[in-house]
Amino acid sequence: MSARNTTDEQGAGVRTDADSDVRTDAGSGVRTDADVRTDADSGVRAGADVRTDADSGVRAGADVRTDAGSGVRTDAGSGVGRLYGVGLGPGDPSLMTVRAVRVIAEAEVIAYHSARHGRSIARSIAAEHLRPDHIEEPLVYPVTTGTTDHPGGYQGAMDEFYAESAARLAAHLDAGRTVAVLAEGDPLFYGSYMHMHKRLAGRYPTEVIPGVTSVSAAAARLGTPLVEGEEVLTVLPGTLPEEELTARLASADSAVVMKLGRTFPTVRRAVERAGRLADARYVERATMSGERTGALADTDPESVPYFAVAVLPSRVAARAVPGSAEESAEESADESTTEAATDATGEAAGDVVVVGTGPAGPLWLTPETRGALAAAQDLVGYTTYLDRVPVRPGQRRHGSDNKVESERAEFALDLARRGRRVAVVSGGDPGVFAMATAVLEAASADPYRDVPVRVLPGVTAANAAAARVGAPLGHDYAVLSLSDRLKPWEVIAERLHAAAGADLVLALYNPGSASRTWQVGKARELLLEHRAPDTPVVLGRDVGGPEESVRIVRLADLDPAQVDMRTILLVGSSRTVTARRGGDGDETVVWTPRRYPESPGSPGS
Repeated sequence: MSARNTTDEQGAGVRTDADSDVRTDAGSGVRTDADVRTDADSGVRAGADVRTDADSGVRAGADVRTDAGSGVRTDAGSGVGRLYGVGLGPGDPSLMTVRAVRVIAEAEVIAYHSARHGRSIARSIAAEHLRPDHIEEPLVYPVTTGTTDHPGGYQGAMDEFYAESAARLAAHLDAGRTVAVLAEGDPLFYGSYMHMHKRLAGRYPTEVIPGVTSVSAAAARLGTPLVEGEEVLTVLPGTLPEEELTARLASADSAVVMKLGRTFPTVRRAVERAGRLADARYVERATMSGERTGALADTDPESVPYFAVAVLPSRVAARAVPGSAEESAEESADESTTEAATDATGEAAGDVVVVGTGPAGPLWLTPETRGALAAAQDLVGYTTYLDRVPVRPGQRRHGSDNKVESERAEFALDLARRGRRVAVVSGGDPGVFAMATAVLEAASADPYRDVPVRVLPGVTAANAAAARVGAPLGHDYAVLSLSDRLKPWEVIAERLHAAAGADLVLALYNPGSASRTWQVGKARELLLEHRAPDTPVVLGRDVGGPEESVRIVRLADLDPAQVDMRTILLVGSSRTVTARRGGDGDETVVWTPRRYPESPGSPGS
């Protein structure tokens, strides 16, 4: 096959074989080597020892050598060509790797993707390394942002295009030619090459040449770290639904959102809803002509191209360096308690967010809570719950005993008045027998009325234990605490009688402790006045934790000695069912039907 007549983005003509110093075998379409020149700068080797098979069109392998300088393998002995996916980097040709340049120089076929207009960014990056004798294969997308009348819609049109493109490249590989598919950035990072790789790599010798991604280029152009220490980098396509973007950004330490263009308004709203707009940055065409950087909040949506990214940089790196003047200034400000810190609008700059960690560790955190914990400068809470939160450099932790809730709440609010972003950490859900009440009570009085306070939900112990056995809370249920530390036992007993008499499923928190050993036994006696002895009771201890234990017993067999502060009790109603499942009947499930029998004479009976 002769080289195609084509032009690059600058309009420079590419010569066909007739204009070059390379001769082809008219019968095979394969170049002979008589006049092939060695370009000392490009690493192209002279062809003195390369033979062609005129009948097959495949290079013979007897004298084919690997170029020691380039490391490019010919695989001539296999009878087929070799496929390369070549990463070109983010746009600046000088950021191409040495390996990428050498592979392009050795390849016989250069393939690249483009839109219908024919201009290929990949080709323009590699243009100075292309030779007139290269066989070029433009892979032109049938549709990009427009519509299509293909029977299979957009996906059908693209699948057909990828199949046809792979077939074109396979023809070259079958003829023994080396094929290099050019790809902006890295070939396997949101790259078009991967569609060829999936279709061809299992059939032909293949190598992928990595390239510098736009993510790295964007961080470099901004001059700010992406991730530091134990931070996790999240990379997202801007084409995700807004709710999904918001959730993932809220939980991310650092993030990069790719593929902007028409998705920019959605991405901006998601960043703002995730509470990250203030530190979000915008990078357009990093390292390329027309590069632009700035604050995401200040970017005109109408001006954003596809080749742009939103960057949420490292939160750790943004904090003051230990021992620096900035850290000293922060500490001096923290020590001053006479006036509340204010921002440019005159409002208090700090805030308090009360979060729940769920019943155990990180698997139970919601995305919103993850984000709040990552954004906080100070963490305040019962030491056991603070230990569930990963340690982050520069973040201050203030642990305390579980019996000083009011003091802990005021301490957190004082930090916020000094301009600090504070997260108060609870177990489970912060609004269920936890710290949200204490914080809001203190925040509703002077001098804390103006401190912003938010409460974020968490997975509470009742829901976690219920899920382990099925659905015992599937109908009406009541939640009570058996602790008499903050209310008299007489109130607890009265409520137990009322809830049991109403035939509600009961979720009993704080059932016992080292100093409270009789409440469980007394509660069992009260409940047996209303419930049958075989009523199922779920004992969930340390659900989600390393010492998790979930058991199902009869109400009559409930043993107070097996209950402590880390245990929650779920007591079934008269309708709650226990059943065995599985081939051997070794799985026990509990559920409460959503239907309740109608009383005689009731409407509809």
